[in-house]
Amino acid sequence: MPLARDFTLAATIARTKNVPILVLFSRRDCAFCTQLRQEFLLPMRRNAEYESKVIMRQVDVGSSAPLRTFSGKATTHARFASENQIKLTPTIKLFDAEGHELTEPLIGLTTPDFYGGFLDQRIDEALAKVRGGK
Repeated sequence: MPLARDFTLAATIARTKNVPILVLFSRRDCAFCTQLRQEFLLPMRRNAEYESKVIMRQVDVGSSAPLRTFSGKATTHARFASENQIKLTPTIKLFDAEGHELTEPLIGLTTPDFYGGFLDQRIDEALAKVRGGK
């Protein structure tokens, strides 16, 4: 899953495709983050159906890697996570092209058996808001 570098570019793609942007906030030493990527997000990225539903990016909450925000401001992965009030990993948030949150975040991976359904529900909710207005 690609690490976020520039949300203004992701936003341009999102506007063109008329889809939300899914952001996985993770950390390198997070076993649940690895499980989430391997069992849910990577299979979704390989599924053509999701290509028309969502753009995915990853933010490493402990990284000082450079990042451009939705407004074009230069920051780091860690500061972006802090500004988005990320306290636990993994956390998934869905944004529109302007950087507004579209759904309640998915925090943690407490129920893997149901997580795929919860994730699909959030993606569909965000997609409906992007395509149908808020």
